[in-house]
Amino acid sequence: MVDNYPLATSTWDEKELNAIQSVIDRDIFTMGESVEAFEKDFAKFVGREYAVMVSSGSTANLIATAALFYTKNPMLKRGDEVIVPAVSWSTTYFPLQQYGLKLKFVDIDLETLNYDLEALESAITENTKMIMAVNLLGNPNDFDKINEMIKDKDIFVIEDNCESMGAEYKDKQTGTFGVMGTFSTFFSHHMATMEGGFVTTDDEELYHILLSMRAHGWTRNLPKENKVCEKRNDWFEESFRFVLPGYNVRPVEMSGAIGIEQLKKLPSFLEQRRKNAKLFVELFKDHKDFMIQKDIDNSSWFGFSLIIRPESKLKRKDVIKKLQENKIDCRPIVTGNFARNDVMRFFDYEIHDELKNADYLHENGLFVGNSQVDLDKEIRFLKGVLQ
Repeated sequence: MVDNYPLATSTWDEKELNAIQSVIDRDIFTMGESVEAFEKDFAKFVGREYAVMVSSGSTANLIATAALFYTKNPMLKRGDEVIVPAVSWSTTYFPLQQYGLKLKFVDIDLETLNYDLEALESAITENTKMIMAVNLLGNPNDFDKINEMIKDKDIFVIEDNCESMGAEYKDKQTGTFGVMGTFSTFFSHHMATMEGGFVTTDDEELYHILLSMRAHGWTRNLPKENKVCEKRNDWFEESFRFVLPGYNVRPVEMSGAIGIEQLKKLPSFLEQRRKNAKLFVELFKDHKDFMIQKDIDNSSWFGFSLIIRPESKLKRKDVIKKLQENKIDCRPIVTGNFARNDVMRFFDYEIHDELKNADYLHENGLFVGNSQVDLDKEIRFLKGVLQ
C-alpha cells in the first residue's frame, strides 16, 4: 500500500549532518575552504575547467548573463537578440530582461519538451547573438543539430541545466556544451545543499569575471594574475577595491560542506532515477490518455511529465483532483508557456511564429516527482490511479 507519492524526498543522512557540524566546529560560516573544495570536485565531475558555486541556480543564471557583458570584447550588449524556449523556469528569462536583451520565444517539441528544432532553425536571423538552451526535466537538447545550425554564424550557446544535472548527450555531460552552463542544488533537484547553484565554463576570462561578480564585483577573490584587472596590490588595498558592478550571491560554507558529501552520492542518485524512469516509461509509453517525455539521449529524469493526448476525453482539472485525492504530488510542467505570464509586460520580446505546443502543454500538462529512492510501488500506484 502506498500512503503518498511526494514530489521529492530528502537526500541527506548523517554524512550531511556531520558536514554541517564540521563547519560549526570551525566557526567560519562564510564562503571558505569547503566551498572551494566542492567547486573543484564539481568541475571534475562534469568535466569542466572551472566551476563557481553561488547561492542558487537562479543567481547562477544572473551572473552568467552578467559576465557576457564584461568580457574585454563584450559578448553581448543591451538590445541584442537572444533566442529562448517558451517553456522554462522564470529565472531563465529574468536576467536576460534585466540586462536589456530582446527575447525571441520559440516553441517546444511536445515529445522532448526542449526546442522544436525546425522552429529554432527558422527563428535564427542575422540579429541573433545567443541561444539559451534549456535542458528540461533532465532531458538533454540535441546539441549536434543546434551546433549545425550556428556553425557558420557568430552565435553562441549557454545552457540552463538547473533541472538536468548528470544528464548526458553522446557521453558528454549537459551543462558543458555552451560557453557556460548553470546548475541548481536546491532541495528537489538531483542533489541538495540547502540552497545553491553553479556556473561552469572552460573560459578563463569568464571564470575570473564570475568570481568577481559573485562577490560585490571586488578584486579580493581574484588570482593575483587575472583577466579582469591589472595586477592585484597588497591585501589592504585590495580589501575593498571594486572593478565590476557585481552582486553578493555567495554560498554559505555549510552548503559547500554538504555538497562535498552529496557529490559522492550523486552517481547512485542518478542510477536510481534512471531505474525509476525505466519503469515509468514501460508503464506509460503507450498510454491511451497521456504522452510522456521522449529521452533524447541519457536523461537524468528530474520528474515524469504527463500531457493529455488531444484525442483523450480527460480534463486536466479532473486528473489533478484524482491525484490529490490519492496524495500524489503534481505540478505544472515548469511554468507552462512562460510568455503567457503577466510579467511579460516588462519584457522586450517577440514570439516567433506561434507557440502552439507550449500552449497545449500549458493547458494539458503536469508532472509528478522522481527521486533517488526506489519508486516502484509509487509509480505502479500512479498507473493504477490513472488507469
